[in-house]
Amino acid sequence: MLLAALLVSPSSPTAREQQRASFVGSATCATCHAPQAAAWRESDHARAMAAAAPANVLGDFSGVTVTDGRHTATFRRDGDRYVIRTDGPDGTVADFTITETFGVDPLQQYLVLFPDGRRQALPWAWDSRPREHGGQRWYHLMANEPLPATDPLHWTGREQTWNFMCASCHSTGLVRGYDAATDRYDTRWTEISVGCESCHGPSAAHVAWAQAGALGEDPHRGLSVRLRDRSGGAWRFAADDPRGIARWEGPPRQSTAAQVETCAPCHARARPLVADPSPGQRFLDTHAPLLLERGEYHADGQIQGEVFEWGSFAQSRMSRAGVVCADCHDPHRGTLRAEGNAVCAQCHLPERFDTAEHHRHPSGSAGAQCVSCHMPAVTYMGVDRRRDHAFSVPRPDVAAQIGAPDTCTSCHTDRPQSWAARQIVEWFGPRRRDDPHPALAIVAGREGRAGGDALLAAIATDRSRAPILRATAVSLLPMPPSPATAQAIGAALLDPDPLVRAAALRTLDGLHPRNRLHAARFLGDETRLVRIEAARALAPVPLDALPEAARPAFVRAWEELLASERVAAERPEAHVNIATLLAARGDMAGAEAAYREALARDATHLGALVNLADFEARRGRHAAAEAALHRAVAAQPREAEAHYALALALARQGRAADAIGSLAEAAALRPEEPRYAYVQAIALNQLRRTEDAMAVLRANLERHPRHRDSLMALATIERDRGNFTEAERLAAAAVALNASDREAAALLSQLRGLRQRLPGIR
Repeated sequence: MLLAALLVSPSSPTAREQQRASFVGSATCATCHAPQAAAWRESDHARAMAAAAPANVLGDFSGVTVTDGRHTATFRRDGDRYVIRTDGPDGTVADFTITETFGVDPLQQYLVLFPDGRRQALPWAWDSRPREHGGQRWYHLMANEPLPATDPLHWTGREQTWNFMCASCHSTGLVRGYDAATDRYDTRWTEISVGCESCHGPSAAHVAWAQAGALGEDPHRGLSVRLRDRSGGAWRFAADDPRGIARWEGPPRQSTAAQVETCAPCHARARPLVADPSPGQRFLDTHAPLLLERGEYHADGQIQGEVFEWGSFAQSRMSRAGVVCADCHDPHRGTLRAEGNAVCAQCHLPERFDTAEHHRHPSGSAGAQCVSCHMPAVTYMGVDRRRDHAFSVPRPDVAAQIGAPDTCTSCHTDRPQSWAARQIVEWFGPRRRDDPHPALAIVAGREGRAGGDALLAAIATDRSRAPILRATAVSLLPMPPSPATAQAIGAALLDPDPLVRAAALRTLDGLHPRNRLHAARFLGDETRLVRIEAARALAPVPLDALPEAARPAFVRAWEELLASERVAAERPEAHVNIATLLAARGDMAGAEAAYREALARDATHLGALVNLADFEARRGRHAAAEAALHRAVAAQPREAEAHYALALALARQGRAADAIGSLAEAAALRPEEPRYAYVQAIALNQLRRTEDAMAVLRANLERHPRHRDSLMALATIERDRGNFTEAERLAAAAVALNASDREAAALLSQLRGLRQRLPGIR
């Protein structure tokens, strides 16, 4: 398959122009929907992006110069132009003209248009909060980072390119217009900000219907997205329900999925699967959302990285009960439907919940606010305080076990989590509705703790849990699977939720190709995300090994998979992914060309260089592999993975002595990664530097006492040295991690047998 064919834009110019022609603009909508339009004009959506004009620019461009010790910029007016003087793409200080404002509250950023069509977001933002709240100032969004011009996070780098990173959620009717052949953009929109049609879909047909005068018909006529619920149901309190929580009464809501999935693409951390998705498409047909990954979410599901709202809301009981975004938020203004606890009182009786007996704080105090306990906040971008939407119950006892913050001691900073846990037990009793807490399974899976596979399997197969939690549990199941985890994966493949099915298919990457054939049944799944994960799982399976009836479906799903990667064709990692897929299919020429495309986007990209080296090594081209890895180390000397990959490449050539230095460097750079030190110890032992190897293993086990491979390696060395008692202790620790570990059990059995046959051994 030719790489050029892979990079053709999935939509022709004619199709794009037809799509653009079906948008009419918010001004047209306002002619019939004046109250909604007036509310929208007050919203952050209406001001998500704007031309750099006096009415829109909030920052001080009076000639002020600001510095934070690392970065410096000057902001000034030049007639109608707004100009920033700062370091540019080559590190040279120069003037750059602001073309658009980006956002408005609590900060405003600014964009610069470059000749290749890229709009780059400047790192200096204007704090638009009132002065008494610390605002009305310039500040740098990454003040602690040196950010040389070569860094992807530099304001001219790919991580700050508006066209890819931001555009689809800040403008309406957007066509990104990236041309892979020239590496240029021709990005266009029908409306510069987030207008009516961002949510309701292109409205030309609806306007034509309205102008035809057939107003007695369905008022949604001609709209691709139907957001208004006309079921006649409502949230009502039942007189006989002691919980004091409203339930939906009446026919099922007609628009529940449509409402949440309309908001999700822009309020979730997610990878787009299609170029320029239109409103009204199902979320998992257009996006692959981030699961509850380490560093982005704490193990209990609390927000950590900048993950927006959908991922936490998807965990909530509210979501599973059928609550939608518009139940709490005015969909046009974007503000809450009521102030303070009144917004929660719509569904939670204040006589039951807005009392000191429930919240245990003085009435009217900050602690008495529902959000203080159930929606903890994290500040992003320096000043943007966002609340967690999981609506979780405070669990300081669990937070202490997993090393996460808790909402109690976030306010009571002078108290330990143990104090908060005792208080809650005194108030509400020792048992909680969600014991055992799923966070214990997630942290066990993340850290490879003993019994983690069984805990994860229980979460993965419990359909009362949120799908995003089940999918996360599946993604953490260890491979190769034990009987318990294999059963859980099998159940997850049959889960009614497509997010869980997709996660289960992704786990098949850890199996031999002959054990992946059952993925073929999902090639025709109704959800695109599931289909492409089925195709990914089957990538190394020859077409003639698939059932004949499944082959056409594989070809279609395979093209969808490649198209989903081409969506990010401006990014080197997209080409690395394509190369990996093509190599799995045996298309070595296509894979090599894709690696070259990745490096053309970024000659120092670590993933491209490391994966290219592995690709070359598998073809027996060890000199080329080593050269690529030396480039990686030179370009990324502080990246442990570069040193580690170089060491492995040298070791495969029988050059263990040459690999030792690189292994030591990798282990030193990332002591939190036990694999690096383990491999360093194995190499030392092979060089007969046994004492050094044992020292590395012992230090590794001090940091990671549950690292199975280090336990086994040290047990084996101790056995060979005749230290049978210590070897037995280590082997027993390995078995305790996983009772199904046959290798560890065999070693332990051998050592116990030796001790019985050789009394008096040490």
